[in-house]
Amino acid sequence: MLGAPMYRPPERIKHAPPDGGWPTADQARDARWFQPIALGPAMLEHRTWIPAMVPWRATDAGFTTPDVIAWYRRFAEGRPGAIVVEATGIRDVPSGPLLRIGHDRFLPGLRELEAAVREGSDGHTRLFIQLIDFLSIRRRPVAQTFFRRHLVIMDHHRAAVPSASTDDEVREGLLGLDDARIEDVLAPRELESLRMGMRERVTDTDAEHIRRLPETLPSLFADAAVRAREAGFDGVELHYAHAYTMASFLSRKNDRTDGYGGSPAARVRLPLEVYRAVRDAVGGDIAVGCRFLSEEGIDGGSTLGDACEYGVAFAKAGMDFVSLSRGGKFEDAQPPKVGAAAYPYTGPSGHECMPTVLSDAKGPFGRNVECARAIREAIHGAGHATPVVVTGGICSFAQAEAILAAQSADIVGAARQSLADPDWFRKIALGRGAEVRRCKFTNYCEALDQHHKQVTCQLWDREATDAPDVMLASDGRRRLVAPKWS
Repeated sequence: MLGAPMYRPPERIKHAPPDGGWPTADQARDARWFQPIALGPAMLEHRTWIPAMVPWRATDAGFTTPDVIAWYRRFAEGRPGAIVVEATGIRDVPSGPLLRIGHDRFLPGLRELEAAVREGSDGHTRLFIQLIDFLSIRRRPVAQTFFRRHLVIMDHHRAAVPSASTDDEVREGLLGLDDARIEDVLAPRELESLRMGMRERVTDTDAEHIRRLPETLPSLFADAAVRAREAGFDGVELHYAHAYTMASFLSRKNDRTDGYGGSPAARVRLPLEVYRAVRDAVGGDIAVGCRFLSEEGIDGGSTLGDACEYGVAFAKAGMDFVSLSRGGKFEDAQPPKVGAAAYPYTGPSGHECMPTVLSDAKGPFGRNVECARAIREAIHGAGHATPVVVTGGICSFAQAEAILAAQSADIVGAARQSLADPDWFRKIALGRGAEVRRCKFTNYCEALDQHHKQVTCQLWDREATDAPDVMLASDGRRRLVAPKWS
C-alpha cells in the first residue's frame, strides 16, 4: 500500500560523504570513541551505539521471530558498545508486526533475542530496549466512508446543506460539495480526519482514556521495564521522541489544563513521573534513560531551549543517559494516499530527523550535533554529568572523534550507517576502516519502513540471495541481513 511522497527541501544540494579519517588499529585503541563509559550500572566497552530501528520482523501479535533474532545477532557481530532494540509496545494491545512487552508471554522471545546478542558479540555489546506508547491513528478514508460513517453531524454541517431534512441527506449533500467548500464547512479536526486519517492527541481530554493517561502510563512503563530486566537486558530507553505519546506531552503543542500541559514544568511532569515509576520498579539493577527531541522542527513546536530544560530535568531526576533525536512529527506530515496511514517522517520535520544526501546547505551529516552540544552544556552547567548520546548522519570515524573531542556528546551512534555495514565499528577498531561499506543516505531503508516492509539496505540486499541459509524477505527478492564479513 502506497504512502505519502517524502518531503524535499527547496535546496537540492548533493553532499559528498565526510572523510572517513580511518585510523590504524593502534590509533583506534587510543581514540575517544573506543574508550569505555558507564551508564549507571551498565558499562559500555566503547562509545559506539546503534539506536533503535524498526525492522518490521515481529509477528502481528508482537512476538519475536527468527528474522528478528537474526537482525539483532547480525548487528551484534559488529560489536558495538550498545544496541537499542526497536520501539517495543508497552500495552497489551494489537499493534501490527512490532515487538511488544506488555505481557509476560513475550518474555521467552525477548530472552532469546538477548541471548543471541550476547552470543553474536561474544559478550562485548550491552543491550537496551526502547519502550514506547502510542495513541490511535487510522488510515485515510475514502470520502464516502468518512461522510457516511465517521463524521458526526453537527449544526454547522446542517447549515451547509439547508435543503436536507435528515442527517443522512446532510451526509449526501456534503459529499457533493467541491474541495473549496468542504474546507469552509468542516472544522479543522474534521478536515484533518478526512485528508490525513483520524489521529488521537494527548490533548483530547474529553476522552476518558486520554484524560487518564497520567494515571495509567507510569505503571505500564514500569511493568515493561521489569520485564526487560527479567529478560536480561542491560537497560531501557524510554521513548520520549518523535510523534508518540510521551513526546506529545513534552511538546509545546500540549496545552492540557490538568497540570500536565502548558508550561515547560507541566509538560515534563508526566515524563518525570514515568521515569520515577520505572526507577522505583527496577532500582539500580539496569540502566534507565530516555530518547527525546532536541527540536521538534514544526511551527509552534518545542525548541532547543525547551530541550535544554528537559535535559537538565532528566539529569537531575537521575537518568543514566539521554539520547537525542530531532523532528519526525505528524503535524507537518504529507497527506497519505487513501487507505494508508500518515507517516510522521514525510514532512520538513521528518527531513530534520532523516535527511538524505540531497539536502539543504546544512547537509545530512551530523545535523543534530550543534543542539546536542547545547543540551550537554546545559546539563553540565547544572552540575550533572549524565552521558549524552547523539545520532543523525554519522558515517565516519573522523566525525565521531571530532564530536567527542569537542565535548558535543559522550556517545556517538549511527542507524543508517550501521544498517549499511553492521561490522563497521569492528572494522574501524581493527584498522580496516577502508573496508567500511558506506551508507548512501538515499533513504531506501526509510521508504521500506514507511510501507511497513521488512527493512533492508540497497547496498547488500540483492547480494547472493541464492546462497545457502540466506533468509529472504517476504517478497522473495531481498536478503534480510547483510552478508558475513571476513
